[in-house]
Amino acid sequence: MSIGYYSSKKTDDICEEVCGQQSSQAALSMSRLKCILRGLDLKTCIILLVVVPLGILGMYLHGPKISSFLRPIWDSPPKPFQIIPHYYHHNVSMENLCRLNGWGGVRESPRRVYDAVLFNNEVDILTIRWKELYPYITRFVILEANSTFTGIPKPLLFARNRDGFKFIENRLTYGMVGGRFRKGENPFVEEAYQRVALDQLIRIAGIEDDDLLLMSDVDEIPSAHTINLLRWCNDTPPVLHLQLKNYLYSFEYYVDNESWRASVHKYRTGKTRYAHYRQADVLLSDAGWHCSFCFRHISEFVFKMKAYSHYDRVRFSHYLNPERIQNVICKGADLFDMLPEEYTFKEIIGKMGPIPRSYSAVHLPEYLLNNAEKYKYLLPGNCTRDSG
Repeated sequence: MSIGYYSSKKTDDICEEVCGQQSSQAALSMSRLKCILRGLDLKTCIILLVVVPLGILGMYLHGPKISSFLRPIWDSPPKPFQIIPHYYHHNVSMENLCRLNGWGGVRESPRRVYDAVLFNNEVDILTIRWKELYPYITRFVILEANSTFTGIPKPLLFARNRDGFKFIENRLTYGMVGGRFRKGENPFVEEAYQRVALDQLIRIAGIEDDDLLLMSDVDEIPSAHTINLLRWCNDTPPVLHLQLKNYLYSFEYYVDNESWRASVHKYRTGKTRYAHYRQADVLLSDAGWHCSFCFRHISEFVFKMKAYSHYDRVRFSHYLNPERIQNVICKGADLFDMLPEEYTFKEIIGKMGPIPRSYSAVHLPEYLLNNAEKYKYLLPGNCTRDSG
């Protein structure tokens, strides 16, 4: 029968007709349904019985996407940074570079620089980072925990691979902190706990007032010339955030230049605290690279997805399927099937879909290009990862 036929009948008649074709138990259920539907027309019944359940299912499957897309309605963008132009060329003197950046003349001697990081499992990226910064770092400070932010036990990978970092051994302060292994706790609490421990380790390393302290995650890599500029110029800001080029999975997938959490501080005893959030309003443009989820092995992707502070984005177990992860990497898509986290509809729509491939390998970390065969998975045209 056509829908038009049913729409001309009363709801009670429809229910009674259906009930007559069912068993006694089904008839009882339909009797209850008839009470609910009494007085409603067929379109309303369809909405209640079909559209509403499908809507609930859609919210369950795609709720985060809907929330992200509607972010311009319920959230406001943060205060804009004051962006400082960044001048550099290897044939321009440091005195001219300091003047061009508005930071007075050159110091008689450069400031000491401390690079402090929390280490999880990014052995390759840490190597590239420290090779890039090596000429200008006074002390490398690294803290490793035996648990993730989410309370998962993990091996001490830096300690296990320490022989690979002999080139900085005489400048290294290494510390290990035991995780608290509190399941169900907000992972940002454990993260804050480990950052406090790193703050103590920095003081143990011997930092003094007016030394520069670089605060950033391992995969947020300032360029060497940026750090050299900051240690030589007289009037740099007391706290300066670094604008880094954002990459995902490798330097083949350039996202944007919106990475800003890395920062450089003129250390002040009793005032400076290690943190990874906004601490100033000034941002130095084009100061390095942020390569997120830039791993060699699929197993490293799986580990980080389960271990880092936003583990709640792993909403379904199939997200961790190795074959799926490999396909996502080569497509330049999102591991968590999320929409871009932006504050305007224009920016959200503009960044929807896979990240376009970039074929430029210009102005990347020097050590990476000098060892391109070893790290080819980080360069354009090499999206396939090792299965281990």
